[in-house]
Amino acid sequence: MPTERSRDRGAALVAAQALALAGLAWPGAPRWRLPRPVTALAVAAGAAGTVLLEEGLRFLGGDLTPFVEPRSDARLRTTGPYAFSRNPVYAGLLAAAAAAAVLRRRPEPLAAAAALAGVLHVKAGAEERRLRERFGFAYAEYAARTPRLLALPRPGRGA
Repeated sequence: MPTERSRDRGAALVAAQALALAGLAWPGAPRWRLPRPVTALAVAAGAAGTVLLEEGLRFLGGDLTPFVEPRSDARLRTTGPYAFSRNPVYAGLLAAAAAAAVLRRRPEPLAAAAALAGVLHVKAGAEERRLRERFGFAYAEYAARTPRLLALPRPGRGA
């Protein structure tokens, strides 16, 4: 059962996440030019991140919550995008945010993307502690074989 302190911390992480995301829209004209290959890579990373984010959300369905405490009736997801990332929503969000920051060509969105990475690192750790408490050995086993953010399948490791 979450304590009031853990609920407050979870709410603070959600607020920090929202502020970092808002920072991506910092106003102002671009300050530098991007080489075409960098632009193409950023667009591709943004598209891939968006797809991963959407798939993570789709697989979570009704278990989705912005807070670190899983819903009381949540199920442990280990298939679909959760087969290669314990946090595909965060991985996709980070890729899309980094791409948007690069494409904005301003320092403030880059700083906001870095801040978002820090917030999501802390938030993922807090969520994972709750999931370990809730699902015990099943979560520990899943976490041992699945990276926090993203990794390509390795031969001999299983899919």
